[in-house]
Amino acid sequence: MAVRGDRATGDTGSPLAGRLNYLFANMHPPGAPYTNAHVADEISRGTEEYGGVTLTEQYLSMLRNGKRANPSPDVLRALAKFFAVPVGYLMGDLSAPQTARVEEEVRFLVAMRDQRVRAIALRSVGLPPEVQDSLTTIISQFRQQMNLPSDPPAAGGEERS
Repeated sequence: MAVRGDRATGDTGSPLAGRLNYLFANMHPPGAPYTNAHVADEISRGTEEYGGVTLTEQYLSMLRNGKRANPSPDVLRALAKFFAVPVGYLMGDLSAPQTARVEEEVRFLVAMRDQRVRAIALRSVGLPPEVQDSLTTIISQFRQQMNLPSDPPAAGGEERS
């Protein structure tokens, strides 16, 4: 499964824009990523759920392209709630290990969109640890034979064949 997007802040130079674009590219249901219009509508319609924030498609676009980089804490809380990440991730308040943990969870969710990956993961549940280790070794050997990186790509990147 190809994953779109880029972890880096991109051409905008804005860390917030980079984080938002990363979430847009990766945190969506199977199929197409969310649009600015969809996210703005969902947040604006769910007034109680999102703290009464009203968000426009245009403002969200400006946040994503770096033209606006200092939204109110309420807007950041609403966006964090929508994408199910800690608000500190969007604010840039997390430590490097905490940020890495959020991004690891995003990579996991992206991987779990693939039905085959889910099936492999679920079939390994309940097996003894030594069998799970053997399965990990076998998968690593397959990856090596196919000239793939030993670890899966980070979310936002694409594997090359």
